[in-house]
Amino acid sequence: MRLLRMAALAAALTGILASAGMARTVRWAASGDPNTMDPHSQNVGTVTMVLQQIYDSMIQRNRQLGLEPGLAAAWRQEEPNRWRFTLREGVRFHEGETFTSDDVVFSITRALAPTSNFGIFVDTIDRAVAVDALTVDIITKAPDPILPNKLASVMMMSRSWSERNNAARPQNTRQREEMFTTRNTNGTGAYRLQSREPDVRTVLARNTGWWGWQVPTNNGNIDEIVFRPIASDATRIAALLSNEIDFVLDPPLQDLQRLRSQNALRVLEGPEVRTVFLAMDTARDELLYSNVQGRNPFRDLRVRQALYHAIDIAAIHRTTMRGQSVPTGTLFPEQVNGWAREEDVRLPFDAARARALLTEAGYPNGFEVTLDCPNNRYINDEQICQAVAAMWARVGVRTRVNSLPLGPFFAKIQRDDTSLYLLGWGVPTLDALYSFQSLIATRNGAQGDGIWNYGRYSNPRMDELIQRMKVETGDTRMATIREALHLYREDVPSIPLHHQMIPWALRSNLQIPHMANNQPYFRWAVMN
Repeated sequence: MRLLRMAALAAALTGILASAGMARTVRWAASGDPNTMDPHSQNVGTVTMVLQQIYDSMIQRNRQLGLEPGLAAAWRQEEPNRWRFTLREGVRFHEGETFTSDDVVFSITRALAPTSNFGIFVDTIDRAVAVDALTVDIITKAPDPILPNKLASVMMMSRSWSERNNAARPQNTRQREEMFTTRNTNGTGAYRLQSREPDVRTVLARNTGWWGWQVPTNNGNIDEIVFRPIASDATRIAALLSNEIDFVLDPPLQDLQRLRSQNALRVLEGPEVRTVFLAMDTARDELLYSNVQGRNPFRDLRVRQALYHAIDIAAIHRTTMRGQSVPTGTLFPEQVNGWAREEDVRLPFDAARARALLTEAGYPNGFEVTLDCPNNRYINDEQICQAVAAMWARVGVRTRVNSLPLGPFFAKIQRDDTSLYLLGWGVPTLDALYSFQSLIATRNGAQGDGIWNYGRYSNPRMDELIQRMKVETGDTRMATIREALHLYREDVPSIPLHHQMIPWALRSNLQIPHMANNQPYFRWAVMN
């Protein structure tokens, strides 16, 4: 009997060790770290890339970025201003609470709060109403033809957990507020937060009870995700080459050829639905960071045009971006509904014209200004700013580049503490309204309008067109978008640079779909 018990114990230990050996961990790195774990606080890619592993939305994106059922098994438009959502049964949050319509009402209301940066996705919603435990009606203020596209970006939270932890409203990152949701999560998603050390390490563990593992397309076999922010390009790539890291989201362009030559590695490449641009403070009578006193040069169209003409975008594409960009003259790439080829035309590079325009505007000797720039958010972001500054210096606009990590950078511009800044903008709804409303609309206090318009550009005609985009449909709406694109070209509220191309570098035994929104979905990742 003793021998039998010893044999059984040995067999059990062998099974445990075998299971442990089968555990698949992906070690993932990028240059920047999320600045919060609150799912309604910061509409920023570095935040959503981690939180979309943890939280679910009612409607999700498939591998082609189309819409598919998420926490809502079905939805339909019952009336022009009312949508009905039927929720999945048996879904639980990571801490055990049952997901119900009450959590949907709470999450929609929370996303509408003043401290939320997700108002752009819920701006047309008047209220959410629980019909029963698994049915929710969303009532809009006006017909919203793209509401399902928007809701694909609104993550669902537990009402009871949030209220219990004094997190009924989103964290105010503009004021650098600390809340429970800054470092803690409780979603329904494929992975749960296991540990969080900001700027050091975030560890996610597989949620074996996730409802989505029943869906055949969610074939991922990853048990653990270890995310490490590594700001240094050289250190990030050294970690990949030494097998310390399995997946780098943002490999530096200068290393791509070397990475392609490694048998143990692969480089995945493709266009991203993201446009990099420069925006200017057009609101103040006098800029905060300039030597011009008593007036604001950026309020003069000729100055904005001069800065545009002074940029040699071909040189940036060739040298700074090493061919990994698509130069553009418009607000979003062609994957976005509303893009028009005839409006995607840049002002030509013409330094002489730039100097002439500056002279006409009353700045024959140019002026000084500070350009705020992130240094770990977009591909070669700081290098782009340095290249632009050098080009502007040649026409007399002496530009100091203020380079900051993404956390301080976003906090700075969100306090309107800027005169000029570089930003990249993705389009999760894949519709033109998202860019126009967020970046160009007047900041009038309405949900979503001008929420990322930190240059505070304002044009009544543009506002009228944007309001029409919200409710129009079909050809009428497309004509409105076309007119807004033309006005964008004429009035230069910002200076478009390029659409970003995104390479991913990973070990050859890791399979993960390369996504145009630059978001890795580990529910589809397979490690051999």
